[in-house]
This record gives sequence, C-alpha cells and structure tokens, in this order.
Amino acid sequence: MTQAPAATKAARRQHDREIIALAVPAFGALVAEPLFVMADSAIVGHLGTAQLAGLGVASALLTTAVSVFVFLAYATTAAVARRVGAGDLQAAIRQGMDGIWLALLLGAAVIAVVLPAAPAIVELFGASNTAAPYAITYLRISSLGIPAMLVVLASTGVLRGLQDTKTPLYVAIGGFVANGVLNVALVYGAGLGIAGSAWGTVIAQCAMAAVYLFVVVRGAKRHGASLRPDAAGIRACAQAGAPLLVRTLSLRAILMIATAVAARLGDADVAAHQIILSLWSLLAFALDAIAIAGQAIIGRYLGANDPQGARDVCRRMVQWGIASGVVLGVLVVLARPLFIPLFSSDSVVQDAALPALVVVAISQPICGIVYVLDGVLMGAGDGPYLAWAMLVTLAVFAPVALLVPTLGGGLTAVWAAMALMMAVRMVTLWLRTRSGHWIVTGATR
Repeated sequence: MTQAPAATKAARRQHDREIIALAVPAFGALVAEPLFVMADSAIVGHLGTAQLAGLGVASALLTTAVSVFVFLAYATTAAVARRVGAGDLQAAIRQGMDGIWLALLLGAAVIAVVLPAAPAIVELFGASNTAAPYAITYLRISSLGIPAMLVVLASTGVLRGLQDTKTPLYVAIGGFVANGVLNVALVYGAGLGIAGSAWGTVIAQCAMAAVYLFVVVRGAKRHGASLRPDAAGIRACAQAGAPLLVRTLSLRAILMIATAVAARLGDADVAAHQIILSLWSLLAFALDAIAIAGQAIIGRYLGANDPQGARDVCRRMVQWGIASGVVLGVLVVLARPLFIPLFSSDSVVQDAALPALVVVAISQPICGIVYVLDGVLMGAGDGPYLAWAMLVTLAVFAPVALLVPTLGGGLTAVWAAMALMMAVRMVTLWLRTRSGHWIVTGATR
C-alpha cells in the first residue's frame, strides 16, 4: 500500500530535479532579456519624459519586429529535443543549423522594411509630436541589430533542445553587463542621448550572436552535422514555425494595442505604461523559465515514446507555475513603491503606474498557469492549436481595450483588459491539455 505513494513521490522528485536543472539557468537567461529594455528605460528615463515615451513606443515596435520570430527558439527547441529523445544528436544539431540560417534571412528582410519605414510606423503607432523624433531615432539604429537578435533566438533554441540552459545563461549575463556599460558610456559619457542607448544595445546583441554561433558550430563539427544552408531544411523550419508565427503575431498585436491605447491617453500614461510593461515582461520571462524547461523535457519524453512521463511532468510544472505566480504577485505589491521611482521622478507618471501595478500583481498566478501550459504545447509541437487559441484571445481583448479611452478608467483599465486576456488564454490552454490531443510521440510530430 505504501509503494505506490513512495513511487509517486520519487517520480515527483525526479521531475522537480529535471525542472530545476533547466528552469533555474533559463530563468537567469530570460530575466536578462527584459533587463535590456529596463536598463535602457532607467537610463533614458532620466533624460526626460518625452525621451522615455519615445523609447516606450520604439521598444514596443522593435520587440514586436523581433518577437514575431520567436518561433525560431520555440519550434527549434521542440524539434531538437524530440531528436535528442530519439537518440539522434546529429539530426538534432542539423535541425538547429537550418533554424539559424532562416534567422539570418529573416533578419535581413526586417531591416529592409524597418529602416525606410520607421517614421511612418511611429506615426501610425500614435506617438506624440514630442516623443516621435526620439522613437524614430531609437527604432532605426536598433533595427540594425535585428539579425543578431534572431540568431540569438535560433541558437538558444538549439541549446535548449539539447537540454543545455546554462550556456544561454552565461551569454545573457555577459550581454546584459555589456549593454549596461555601453549605454551609460554612450548616453552620458559620449553625450549621444537616446541614440547612444540604441547603439549600446546593438553592439551587445551582435557580441551575443557571435558567441552563440561559436558554440553551435563547434557542436556541429563534433557530431558531424553539416554547416551548409539546406533549402529543404530551411523551408521545413519555416513551415513548422508558421502556426507559432500566427500565435506570436496575435500576442504582439495585443501588446501593441495596449501600448497604442496608453499612448492616446497622454505622455504620462504611455511613460507609466512603459515602466509597467518592462516589469510585466520581466515577470513573464521569469514564469516562462518553467515553460522553457517544459519545452525541452516534454519534447524529449515524446521523442523517447514516453507519453505518461510527458503527462506527469506537465502536471508538476503547472503546480510550479501557480506557486511561482503567487510569490511574484506578492513581491510586486511589496516592491511597487520602491520600483517606480527608479524609472521616473515625475509624480504624474508615478500616480498613473501605482494602481495598474496592483492589477498586474493579482494576475500573476493566472500568468503562471498560462506560461507553463504554453510551453508544454510548444514542446509537443502543437502549434496549430496555439495559433487558433491566440486568435480567439485577440478577438476578446481588442474590443475591450479599444473601449478604454471612451469608457474611462485610464491606465488601470488598460491593464485590467490585459488580465482578462491572460484569463482567456488560461481557459483555452487548459482545455487542450486536458483533452490529451497534444500527445504525439516519435522523433518528429
């Protein structure tokens, strides 16, 4: 009678060890990504409210330009992990190389669009006349680092699929330190203002991409994987990532709508929104660490034809997500009086941000569930469902958010709409995981 509970506890401890071994380093690497934006916000924010508002608009656009291709990391993680589970490391790394070549092609295409269109994009986004020049400057310079950013995404996916989250942690720490030093030196030391912040980020991202390429190429040579671009492999990567592209575009549309609504409330509101969005991204990436572990572990279990192991680790990760969300929510409530002054001394900006942060704090347990289940389904390669679910979420969120300027409520109402969005995502993802249709075993889905 005691063997079954003992076996359950042993399996739970094993899952915990797997989750911790991957999630803790992934947490450090993921936290470093929004810290890039937060460091830029803290440095630029002391130049003035208009500069911070310009950074808010430009960084939202830039993050969108990069994040729509996050499938380069997520799809690659799942595909590589499946092949690792099946015991074929050469094919796993070859899959990753195809993703890196696709990243370079997509990066070049994005630059070709963003550079000439930056003024029109900023104007369309609703930036004020005072913030627009700063937004255009930051967007144009930072766009030059997009190919490096996409290479970082694809290479990170390769290493995660290989069950290695430590190397991305080391690279992210180095990149964050370099970004901070360069920003201070160029913004204040060289007197370049917001342009210096953009150049610092570009240089740091290029250095990170170079390190990743060295690591992946070394692994490819060790296992005899070809480094040459393969047209069929690149096309396969693009096709596998297409549903995740739809999913990510829908999510980015939600974030852009929220920022556009905040921008129309005034410079103080969009500046406060930028501060909250930076924190929200930090919290999201922290919770996503468990999801990253889920992508790698779920893919490996399914590749090794172990559906029960995949179910068990999914259940355990949901428990981790809820607990982490509760802890983060409490920390946000306790730290909010100290957090906001780091980014702005404007009392109007601070007054707009404080109540909205309470909404963010309350929604964190929901966010914990969402990110974990999102990672599970990504690890299973269940992209088509994720695309459909996010389109449904966008359809619910958009009309609610767009009514905020008319109905009132200010920035707090904008973030209440964001909390509603996360609740809808939770329901759609929970229904899918409960159905079991995501469980497909084998080296490929």
